[in-house]
Amino acid sequence: MFQIPLMAGFFIFYLCIMKIALAQINSHIGNFESNTATIIDAIRKAEKAGAELIVFPELAICGYPPLDFLEFSHFTTQCRDAIDKIAAHSGSMAVIIGSPSVNPVLKGKNLFNSAFVIEDGKVIDVVHKTLLPTYDVFDEYRYFEPNSNFHTVTVKGRQIALTICEDLWNEEDDPLYVHSPMEELIRQQPEIIVNIAASPFDYNHDKKRKAILQRNVYKYGLPLIYVNFAGAQTDLLFDGGSMAYNKDGALVKQLGYFAADFAIVDTSSDEFRIPASIDEMGKMEKLYHALIMGIRDYFHKMGFRQATLGLSGGVDSALVLALAAEALGAENVIPVMMPSHFSSDHSVSDSEVLAERLGVKTLKIPIHSIYDSFIDATSPAFEGKPFNVAEENIQARTRGTLLMALSNKHGYILLNTSNKSELAVGYGTLYGDMCGGLSVIGDLYKTDIYGLCRYINRNGELIPENILTKPPSAELRPGQKDSDSLPEYDILDQILYQYIELHKRTRSNN
Repeated sequence: MFQIPLMAGFFIFYLCIMKIALAQINSHIGNFESNTATIIDAIRKAEKAGAELIVFPELAICGYPPLDFLEFSHFTTQCRDAIDKIAAHSGSMAVIIGSPSVNPVLKGKNLFNSAFVIEDGKVIDVVHKTLLPTYDVFDEYRYFEPNSNFHTVTVKGRQIALTICEDLWNEEDDPLYVHSPMEELIRQQPEIIVNIAASPFDYNHDKKRKAILQRNVYKYGLPLIYVNFAGAQTDLLFDGGSMAYNKDGALVKQLGYFAADFAIVDTSSDEFRIPASIDEMGKMEKLYHALIMGIRDYFHKMGFRQATLGLSGGVDSALVLALAAEALGAENVIPVMMPSHFSSDHSVSDSEVLAERLGVKTLKIPIHSIYDSFIDATSPAFEGKPFNVAEENIQARTRGTLLMALSNKHGYILLNTSNKSELAVGYGTLYGDMCGGLSVIGDLYKTDIYGLCRYINRNGELIPENILTKPPSAELRPGQKDSDSLPEYDILDQILYQYIELHKRTRSNN
């Protein structure tokens, strides 16, 4: 393990005296006009504040992840055009910003995932990402060639170890990669580490992220600037939380979570040497803000305004309605109650109370007659067989058809209300309750659904207590409960978490 002596680290820290702007932006994939305008505005703000360098996230020019857009030459051409426009508007500022770049060598992939360095109105250097993740939500090696040329960059006379997201993540206890970019860069005696990132949200990831960044600081004895995205790209949420560490590993600046943010770090000030007080969010608070951001960004970036959903009187649809009303405004959410023969009285009354508290207007479309028509039409083909899942699913599919009809007629986006526990075990109806354009809570276990509802009720009961305490039921047959088909959710969710998230298996009989 390469170590910098304490005296060398001390000297390097004080040699690097800069005012650096951290620009935590919310890019929109492929919206070059909007992204470029946002970037230029941030540059002007940083220049006005007296910063020498401004740092933007990974692939900030085009948004992350661009996926198969990268296979279109006009897409990468627009990326470079945006870089040139930004350079022309950079004034006295130095800029570090992420964008795809063309690989000039015929062998290998056609593109790099790069960080462009701009100074004096022109691109003076380009650094490519070395470690290209292909796990979980990432598929970067499909599109990008890994870097093989390691060099520090000189910005305003200072030597910077410029890295891109995963390039700092080979400090884990079980490294995924054979090589570490920082082991190469440290030989050139950089004065500071800058890492630009597109690091997605999960409720435990911020702790792991901080631990990895701190390990790099401790190992190399250098201050570190980290700039992340904030915002949603359909199914991926980016929580922001950009930060700065001093050479001693103290977190001295942190930007906000779940929103674009901006801050100046002065590496010569006491602020950069004295640890700041950082407030930590709890799990449910993180989930709440992440989902609100996700809904809001999905509608804004896709150009939609109004949403609909089936409101059953159950906890899942109650949570989705509460989140959507907060994200979009109560006037832009149209929930639909569709009671059947088997719906309980409290399902309707609980839904009405919830809607009133949220200030939402509801539609009510009973499906009794529609269901009866299906039963009459299918009775000859069913040949007198007893009531079973066929009749149950007719109700769910009738509701799905009605919701999709409203979506088509009015341009609403249908919000799906299925949770992760149900999806993991197949407890749902294809073309019925699984319809929807956005699965709002599809990555939340049922027990987290209840926890999030309790969080929403922390300052007063918005979601009726009866919704949170009555036994969960699809209400597709008389007296039905979820526990008739599934273990209790507090047991099921523990099993699913161990299997899905931790990749554990049951003990073998051997």
